[in-house]
Amino acid sequence: MGRLLIWTGRVAGLVGVAASGCAVVLRATGSHYVAGMQLGTLLNAGVAAMVLGALAYAAAIAERGGRG
Repeated sequence: MGRLLIWTGRVAGLVGVAASGCAVVLRATGSHYVAGMQLGTLLNAGVAAMVLGALAYAAAIAERGGRG
């Protein structure tokens, strides 16, 4: 279970960074929408994915129970 949580954290974190970075770059170019969706929504989805990654890492640490 710990490995699943760690990999979930890694994947969610990378997806979150990619989505947030994409939203920032597109907004810097002057766009307000991508694929019919506002860039603020994409940025919020990226932040949510990064939070999921952080929570998955925290759960993996808690499951380990202080063991090395």
